[in-house]
Amino acid sequence: MPHFFKSTLLPVSAAEAYAWHARPGAFERLIPPWEPVHLNVSEPLAEGSLARLGLQLGPLPLELPWHARHRHVHPGEQFQDVQERGPFQQWEHTHRFVPLDNRHCRLEDEISFQLPLAPLSTCVLPLVYAKLERMFAYRHAVTRADCAIHQHYARQGVRPMKILVTGASGLIGSALIPFLTTGGHEVLRLVRQRNGSASSVHWSPSQGEIDAKALEGLDAVIHLAGESIADGRWTEAKKNRILKSRTEGTLLLAQTLAKLKKKPKLLISASAIGYYGDCDDQDLTEDSPPGDDFLADVCLQWEKSCQPARDAGIRVINPRIGLVLSGKGGALEKMLMPFQLGLGGVLGRGQQYLSWIAIDDVVAAFLHLLTHPELAGPINLTAPEPLTNAEFTRTLGKVLLRPTILPVPAFSLRALMGEMADALLLSSAKVLPDRLLDSGFEFKYPDIVSALRHVLGGKG
Repeated sequence: MPHFFKSTLLPVSAAEAYAWHARPGAFERLIPPWEPVHLNVSEPLAEGSLARLGLQLGPLPLELPWHARHRHVHPGEQFQDVQERGPFQQWEHTHRFVPLDNRHCRLEDEISFQLPLAPLSTCVLPLVYAKLERMFAYRHAVTRADCAIHQHYARQGVRPMKILVTGASGLIGSALIPFLTTGGHEVLRLVRQRNGSASSVHWSPSQGEIDAKALEGLDAVIHLAGESIADGRWTEAKKNRILKSRTEGTLLLAQTLAKLKKKPKLLISASAIGYYGDCDDQDLTEDSPPGDDFLADVCLQWEKSCQPARDAGIRVINPRIGLVLSGKGGALEKMLMPFQLGLGGVLGRGQQYLSWIAIDDVVAAFLHLLTHPELAGPINLTAPEPLTNAEFTRTLGKVLLRPTILPVPAFSLRALMGEMADALLLSSAKVLPDRLLDSGFEFKYPDIVSALRHVLGGKG
């Protein structure tokens, strides 16, 4: 039977490594962004518990069920996933946590599997092994980094927090929540649909409705909700929705938090580097003035909407977030198809600066903000090495092993996207994370090559 094995050293005890895997969100953290797998149902890790996964079959709305039963569960030592239904004829995945000392262990993943139609399928085994190696390289990198981060704060005396998150299903929220829960924090989601879940709180910003009672006693609130700026042409109606979704929701939340008897100590309310507008090659820090275009005005009003919370003595941080690199969504995912087809190229003149940040550095930065009480006000969330569109294009092509020889003229982008093209693709913002670095934050992916290789699983 084919066999795969991978191990790595973790900077935590075997008990803590096991606990990380047993907490809610571990599956979401471990699935690589390029894998079309999602979790439908996951019972708490215990002998005989079941995980029901869905495997997306190409671009069609078809899903292959993949059910795995947990067997040989020994807390602090190991557990096994045994396929009961799915794409393999047989699949047994053993997770082991081998203690080395009270601060280190070895994570071992051992898989025995049988492909369907064996032995005729033997010819594809090299492809399967390559896929497993790529997947588990990602999984072990995430596990090692996450365990190190949470252990660092635990040793500094940071205790588990109760945190409310809005925009939970968005690009950042969907990565942030499992990052926090695997670290032992309790997360509530502020949602528009009443679903009866104990981990969800209802609100309706357009109606001015929010369940204030459920917000009593929170440690912190992370506000990420807002209309997407990249979906659809910027009509006047669209621009109005973009503005109102940020200012109305933020103001309602800030006013509600200000009136609570047991107020949270911190409100982190997202903003964006669109605050600075188009600034060519000028170095931009948190002290730089706002721009004069639509997005700059949105960001300015967005941040001002937090004022009721500030007036009530709540510490407020406005992270001005750059282009988030993730294979699961956002701008990078939209770029992938033309680049993978060899049709990628520079946009416009290619000299406009792109200020970016890897998704795993985003979530780590949010935990940094949560645990550093000296930080308040605007904080740039961008990697320390902004680069031009031409440099980004060349690097993305290298990681994907594809040519990048087809430039896209500015006039064609404007014809296709209108005002949005200038704001999102052709403007230049060379944003530096001065306050984040000064406060001691360390980037896991400070350069574009390491960031793209991580989120895309590339080797170029």
